[in-house]
Amino acid sequence: MLTGLVLAVTATACGSPHERRDDAHAAAVRFEQALGAGRTAVLCAALAPGTREEVEQSAEGPCDRAVERDKLPAGGAVRHVDVYGDQAQAVLEHDTVFLAHFDDGWKVTAAGCEPHGEEPYQCEIKGR
Repeated sequence: MLTGLVLAVTATACGSPHERRDDAHAAAVRFEQALGAGRTAVLCAALAPGTREEVEQSAEGPCDRAVERDKLPAGGAVRHVDVYGDQAQAVLEHDTVFLAHFDDGWKVTAAGCEPHGEEPYQCEIKGR
């Protein structure tokens, strides 16, 4: 009985695959809207902790100044999102954004990413 309850709570907390994809999609849209509007505080809040830390260390300053200075190009509309457990890939018109699920929702782990054939994506913003 307890095992069934634990499984039911876990399944509810994780959400269905469709809900997870919708949530990751919404996070990618919020990130893109913040980028387009120049809302650097919102943009930085959308970054995963390790990504934000890397941005700040690379710029030797606060995240909001770093992303304002670096001017990541707009990615356009989200074309599709694939979710793999706690990881997601959002393919936009002109960008690919990678996300991870945290206790407080989906966060961007990499953006400004371009594929390079068999090699890993090359990303302008990324964590460790």
